[in-house]
Amino acid sequence: MAKDMATLETTYVATWRFARIAPHKARLVADLIRGKSVNEAFDLLKFSKKRAAVMVGKVLKSAVTNADTAQADVNDLFVAKSFCDGGPLIKRMMPKDRGKSYRILKRTCHITIGVAPGAAERQQEAQERKNNKRKSRSAKAKAA
Repeated sequence: MAKDMATLETTYVATWRFARIAPHKARLVADLIRGKSVNEAFDLLKFSKKRAAVMVGKVLKSAVTNADTAQADVNDLFVAKSFCDGGPLIKRMMPKDRGKSYRILKRTCHITIGVAPGAAERQQEAQERKNNKRKSRSAKAKAA
């Protein structure tokens, strides 16, 4: 638990407020990179077809730059938190037939990305969990 608290204290955060994209579209991309190392996250965003990937990539780059400014090891960073909150709605009207008009809601969001050091440790833990799963499966197969 203390290890997690130390990681959260050294989180470098960047935010893009009032981004002109719907929050549920940006959340798809933000959820994709959460928990990944920074290099892996950049690769995922580079090859994503989503429009939000460009926006999230810019925020991630800013967060990495913030960490670099604070003399953190850029190669050892991972995406500690990434989320998109809803922003204010921009209300417009669309003319319709017989003099009517319908409301159009243009949604905005606030994209927040936080990076923290410790990517190597997380990859090692993930590899150990993967190896333990394989051992337990093979042990079950031998027992049966």
